Amino acid sequence: MSLFAFIGAAVAEIAGCFSFWAWLRLDRSPWWLVPGVAALCLFAYLLTLVDADHAGRTYAIYGGVYIATALVWLWLAEGVRPDRWDLTGAGICLVGAATILWGPRS
Repeated sequence: MSLFAFIGAAVAEIAGCFSFWAWLRLDRSPWWLVPGVAALCLFAYLLTLVDADHAGRTYAIYGGVYIATALVWLWLAEGVRPDRWDLTGAGICLVGAATILWGPRS
């Protein structure tokens, strides 16, 4: 469940932020903000579904998932294929997120 919540939250956050980008940088209608704000609310809600005891650790793990999802958005929504450095960086972030998620705790 947590993986789906992380991915869903990342897509919702990126879509919500992109609506502001589209309005302010791409001269789209301010109406783009309506679904954007809804997406940002969904993002916040989805992070509460993650099975974790501490918000800070949840956000740190989410950060790695967010970075990888942002590169998928770059490719699918913006038509820019991530290069090897993008993919290497995302891989490092996902390894870091996995370390935080599954690292032994005392």
